Amino acid sequence: MKILGIETSCDDTGIALYDSTYGLIFNEKISQSHIHNKYGGIVPEIASREHLLNLFKIINKILKNKNFFLKDITAIAYTEGPGLVGSLLVGATFGISLAYSLNIPAIPVNHMEAHLLSTMMEKKKCPIFPFLTLLVSGKHTQLIYSKKIGKYILLGETLDDSAGEAFDKISRKLKLKYPGGPEISKLSKFGIFNKYFFPRPMIYQNNLNFSFSGLKTSVINFINKFSYLSFQNKADISNAFEHAVIDVLVYKCKKAIQKKSLNRLVVAGGVSSNILLRKKLKKMLLKYNGKVYFSKPEFCTDNGAMIAYTGMLKFKLNKFKSDFNINVYPKLSIYK
Repeated sequence: MKILGIETSCDDTGIALYDSTYGLIFNEKISQSHIHNKYGGIVPEIASREHLLNLFKIINKILKNKNFFLKDITAIAYTEGPGLVGSLLVGATFGISLAYSLNIPAIPVNHMEAHLLSTMMEKKKCPIFPFLTLLVSGKHTQLIYSKKIGKYILLGETLDDSAGEAFDKISRKLKLKYPGGPEISKLSKFGIFNKYFFPRPMIYQNNLNFSFSGLKTSVINFINKFSYLSFQNKADISNAFEHAVIDVLVYKCKKAIQKKSLNRLVVAGGVSSNILLRKKLKKMLLKYNGKVYFSKPEFCTDNGAMIAYTGMLKFKLNKFKSDFNINVYPKLSIYK
């Protein structure tokens, strides 16, 4: 089976081909961060238009490969949600139309489920169901009990800002580039550890929910006290803020492990590429004789490979569209 995956949930345009025998054949992505950087965040209308241009750029590039033929594709998987409605519509229309023209199935994929399953692309390091999952990105921060493919139970989620959103907003306040997470992490390396200390919200509560709005406000108020921010000031603030966010994520994962008596943890989403988060989670899991699974850095952010791979799993379960109607769901959930 060869499944073509199309990802356009936000501002990254991705197309990939996953072969059930040989694995990932190609994985192409065009980022729009250089465009949205000047606005301090994603402009939905611009993102939609760029997706339209980028999809054709990528597919034309792929078609120039003499070893690739559209007729060899078994099915086309596309992101149906969650995400920006305009971006989703561009990818869904492209994918379903191409499937219709080739008379092959179209497979709608949940963007968050694709992130969750992305670690399974590395078969040698594949987690075994059931496992706990931390989904942490620019839009989501959730702890999930993953029972099997298609069966997920929400254990806790953010009550306001996601971890990634908090990174973006503090980055903007520090006049750094977008997206904020990588920028703050780079700057944090030059910061003095414990020079400043910011609150760790909700770690004393017995539930598994998150809240980053108060932390974000605390950091913004602290930044406002400076009449001028030197490089070292920014680095020290970045260091303190990054440690605060990561400490909360690690603590809540530890609570989930204790509550569910399950020591297998999958971490997915853009923030999962954070080096400090990876280091602290690995250290914490050692205490429970457990293991934590991460995707490769290139698969942490939005990409077509995870859509193609999830599409293949769904195809094997006969979960594909029975028609070629175009539907997207900006607030689609993985919980049933």
